[in-house]
Amino acid sequence: MTMQPGIQPDRVNVNNTGEMAQWAKKLDVTDAQLREAVAAVGDKASDVEMHLKGTRSTTNADRVDELGAN
Repeated sequence: MTMQPGIQPDRVNVNNTGEMAQWAKKLDVTDAQLREAVAAVGDKASDVEMHLKGTRSTTNADRVDELGAN
């Protein structure tokens, strides 16, 4: 993830749509899931990632494949 000066790469800024899109793609979640995770555990990226991994046993891509939507 390329970061602009002054942006902390270990923080998820839900007020910046560009950053949100990058984090959502990196973590394979929707914007809504990412916002919920930040609301639950704060904006520290490692905490957000652990929260998301702990709340679902499969990725969104796995679910799409299971549904045959690919």
